[in-house]
Amino acid sequence: MLYNAYELNRAWMTGASAWASIGAEMLNNPSLPMGYFGMGPVLASALDVFAHASAPRGKPEFEIEKVSVDGTEYPVTEAIVLHRPFGNLLRFTHTGLPENAPKLLIVAPMSGHFATLLRGTVARMLERAEVFITDWADAKMVPIEQGAFTLDDYIDYLIGYLEHIGPGAHMMAVCQPSVPALAATALMGEDKHPCRPLTLTMMGGPIDTREAPTSVNDVAMQRPLAWFEHSVIATVPALYPGAGRKVYPGFLQLAGFMAMNLGTHLQSHYMMFKHMVAGDGESADATKAFYEEYRSVCDLPAEYYLQTIEQVFQKHALPKGEFRHGERLVNLAAITDTALLAIEGENDDISGIGQTRAALNVATGLAESRKRYLLAEQVGHYGIFNGSKWRSRIAPVVEEWMAQHAARKGLKVVA
Repeated sequence: MLYNAYELNRAWMTGASAWASIGAEMLNNPSLPMGYFGMGPVLASALDVFAHASAPRGKPEFEIEKVSVDGTEYPVTEAIVLHRPFGNLLRFTHTGLPENAPKLLIVAPMSGHFATLLRGTVARMLERAEVFITDWADAKMVPIEQGAFTLDDYIDYLIGYLEHIGPGAHMMAVCQPSVPALAATALMGEDKHPCRPLTLTMMGGPIDTREAPTSVNDVAMQRPLAWFEHSVIATVPALYPGAGRKVYPGFLQLAGFMAMNLGTHLQSHYMMFKHMVAGDGESADATKAFYEEYRSVCDLPAEYYLQTIEQVFQKHALPKGEFRHGERLVNLAAITDTALLAIEGENDDISGIGQTRAALNVATGLAESRKRYLLAEQVGHYGIFNGSKWRSRIAPVVEEWMAQHAARKGLKVVA
């Protein structure tokens, strides 16, 4: 019933958005003088803000067409290099890269937003590396015949992606996937897998949520797993390919994140309205672009979501040494030659300070020279991997770390 009620509301809002957009266009038509006088600009701006906020959204495109390296622009090539039911592997490259450029697998979070949320992450790292990224599928679009997708499957997918890329790759996990990425690295390390990553960078990840717990962590701890199963899990309705699949709907996750900082979001929309009234289209478009991405959400497989809640946020299985991949205990001490970089934001309100750094403490088999911690000052959760501070202060550290540890058994360092 929950999903059907949402779809009904979405249908109503889609119609209202279309009418509001028509009204705004009429008022902004230069041939109609009403848009220039009295309440015309105010009404037009209000309709435009409402139309944008209530419009339906699908999966965005990366749209990284070119990259600038040392003052020279190069066209970017994007391709699907591996297709899997629950997530494709995308590859980005350009002609300015040397033949021995480092290969980087960016692991996007499966947390309600599409991988395009990391567009800025990909664009920056693409300057000097061949970039791959996990393009997770919207669960409601995956036919139920494809079976379940669990946290174990997530780890298997990462191992499979690294095998496809080949030996000598680096891996970067943004937020939630820090846990499965660290587990995959440990499993591959124990097996001496030739495709285990040279480096693993974890950014704002919940390795140990007992450290500086945030409101997100509190919600996961305050309720039993059965509450999540009965309160936030819904069945995909018949109009989607994944009809009948149990999911954690993206619209619920978006509502939760919006509610966490409701005042900030309301203020952002009010400022967008003021920019429109004042004729400052550039500032208004910047806000629109952010929310166009932020409000584009997808569904998560229920089994994956519930297992993550239980193992990561309630039982803290990984830092306790109790995390299992199937029947196999994940031994973090088996990470002996994959260099670990933990990055946290000083103002992160989703992953508290110390949660990602905990990975360096539990990797007891790794030499200290292969561990590094970076606390990004005056940076929030999304600023860790997007924006000016990411590009100028954080990405160079990642590149330096990759270059420093770009060799294992004869692999050459890239200048």
